[in-house]
Amino acid sequence: MTKKLTIQIPDFLEQQLALEAKRRNLPLEDFVLQSLTQLMSTLNNEPDPDETPTEVALEGIHQGLQEAFTGQTLPLSQMWEGIDAD
Repeated sequence: MTKKLTIQIPDFLEQQLALEAKRRNLPLEDFVLQSLTQLMSTLNNEPDPDETPTEVALEGIHQGLQEAFTGQTLPLSQMWEGIDAD
């Protein structure tokens, strides 16, 4: 089901949208609809604040590989010493 929506936008925004729609070879209405759909998808998939950011995870992997390649390792038996599992 679709509904008609009429909005007023500033001239500069209409020009930017029209240029981008033309660049993508889309009718303006289709481009606006696709843009709104993508925006809503992005907003609904906000990152979990408890999740480790990809950048941080990749830095840790890189550091671990560097340490492994340079011999900076611990025996597995010592890895968990001093860590309490609560």
